[in-house]
Amino acid sequence: MEHSEQTLASSLLDAQAKAHTLFAEVEAQHIVRPGIAETEINESIYALAGRMYGISRYWHKRIVRAGRNTLAPYDEDPPDLTVREDDIVFLDLGPVFEEWEADFGRTFVVGDDPLKHKLCRDIAEAFAKGKQHFQERPDITGAELYEFAQRLAEQAGWEYGGPIAGHLIGIFPHEKIAGDKVSLYVHPKNHGRMRMPDASGRTRHWIFEIHFVDRIRQIGGFYEELLTIG
Repeated sequence: MEHSEQTLASSLLDAQAKAHTLFAEVEAQHIVRPGIAETEINESIYALAGRMYGISRYWHKRIVRAGRNTLAPYDEDPPDLTVREDDIVFLDLGPVFEEWEADFGRTFVVGDDPLKHKLCRDIAEAFAKGKQHFQERPDITGAELYEFAQRLAEQAGWEYGGPIAGHLIGIFPHEKIAGDKVSLYVHPKNHGRMRMPDASGRTRHWIFEIHFVDRIRQIGGFYEELLTIG
């Protein structure tokens, strides 16, 4: 079924709003807390999403990372950790609401550690700066936005932690090219214009993700949502 540009944009925003509400409920119910394993948090959120929205389908693996695991980028599968006192945890979920994909990531600090709270502030501010940078540059490429994300990390005193800084999103399953891990991603080798239309001539919508890390202190933070709208 073909959807209008307006329907596509509004549906993606609606899916993101639901994901935001889900994360707010995760926080309200104290699902992320000391003494609970990453896998337990994952299962609790899956059950909560099912009760709230009837969600049982995710377009990518559900990620819960605590402590030193917050250094690990998406493709890694580190061993299950238990949240400790004064810890840091991030969630990266890709729920499918009916046929519409969401991709939403946030970081939670368990305790009062000022450095971890600074990291949370820095990734949120970096997302906002990156989105503004994108909006002000109609011809920006994926490589240019990735480089900007790296600069934002350095300016805030962190290292950029991931091999990408975003990707396409849309109707499930969104546009993909078999074996292509560059052209549809905010990737350092993607020199294509991000505003190029898709194969059907429609506007492409992108997710922007921020992953800052401190490898010495073994902590990382993650922030992710829609870039092109909202």
